[in-house]
Amino acid sequence: MKYQILLPTDFSDNAWNATVYALKLLAEEECTFYLLHCKNEKISAMANMSKKYNDVMRESNLKELTKLKETVEAANTNPNHSFEIILSAGNLGESVEAYIRKYHINLIVMGTTGATGAKGMLFGSNTVGIIGRIKNCPILAIPDKSEFVPPKQIAFPTDYNRFYSPTEMGAIKNIAELFNSKINVVHINTESKLTEIQTYNVNAVKEYMQDLDHSFHWMPHYAKKATEINDFVDEHNIDMLAMVSYQHSLYESLTREPVIKKIGSQLKVPFLIIPESKD
Repeated sequence: MKYQILLPTDFSDNAWNATVYALKLLAEEECTFYLLHCKNEKISAMANMSKKYNDVMRESNLKELTKLKETVEAANTNPNHSFEIILSAGNLGESVEAYIRKYHINLIVMGTTGATGAKGMLFGSNTVGIIGRIKNCPILAIPDKSEFVPPKQIAFPTDYNRFYSPTEMGAIKNIAELFNSKINVVHINTESKLTEIQTYNVNAVKEYMQDLDHSFHWMPHYAKKATEINDFVDEHNIDMLAMVSYQHSLYESLTREPVIKKIGSQLKVPFLIIPESKD
């Protein structure tokens, strides 16, 4: 499988950390990495002055992108890795959507906070916006200052209220197969008994996991779900958290606040968010 990876960057330390993580995660794979910076140009009433300002900023951003590409190429030893730079005048959400289609992107890797990252928040506004907007590509969000650790243990929380498609499960499987990872399927017991639909979906997940190293975990409901998931991550030495995002999902219930903080600043492992498949 050849990977087409989109790496949005605002030239912050967090964005660089996400880039390094992506290079190490896919160190043995054939990849094209697209380094994307969005300027979001706005032409004001003072059109001439605004144009001059945008021209200067565009030239400055292009120099930074080029320098970033040169830095990455110098640090990277995989001959099967190639790098492209994209300087977009649009906003981040529109640009990411456009380049997913244009370059057949199959994974976005980005930092959780930007150059002005606020303390105590897991995701900055750009990351929140991308997660809410992108419906056709998995997003791997890398926490600030987290160092690469091979994701040998992946946690997959689920409420079993929905059947997962092969495309959705495939996003987790692709990562797991890179490192022979174990997938820990986690359910928080908010109900005394599973419904028929939940039972069916448990069996469907078991069938899908049969060729993968995996385990099933049933947690008592003793606190907020975000707290319980964080506890599970800590207690089981989890290296990556993965969730499918769909309407009324466990993920959605965790991320209903204006700025995502329920899973919280406590989370120190990469977070794979898989959009609902239309299969």
